[in-house]
Amino acid sequence: MEEKFKIEIISPEKVIFSKDSEVATLPSYEGEMTILKNHISIIAFLRPGKISVKINGVYEEFFVEDGVIEFKNNTLSILSTVINNIKNLSKDYLQNLNKVIEEKLKINSLTDEEKYILNHKLDTIKNIVS
Repeated sequence: MEEKFKIEIISPEKVIFSKDSEVATLPSYEGEMTILKNHISIIAFLRPGKISVKINGVYEEFFVEDGVIEFKNNTLSILSTVINNIKNLSKDYLQNLNKVIEEKLKINSLTDEEKYILNHKLDTIKNIVS
């Protein structure tokens, strides 16, 4: 029996990724969630983090800064304004982003929500680089 479902990763400019997947792991505000075929319908907001998608036994990973997911009728749609395949991110890009985030975290007037989001971005970048 085929245990795959459709996954689409979409930015405002284009469809970034569209394939059949065996499993997807996503960073949501409710916590990390894993989607398999026949998962209950769900809509959730993404927090900064790493999305892992398994296709034919091989994992593809994406760095996401924000977004919304919807799973319905065995189709996972991921909508995000900032999402990149990790294999396409240069070390220079990640180091620069790390520096920018660390500078933003020094601002005293940040809200708790802003600190939360920036810290998740920073943790994900450090995880990708290591």
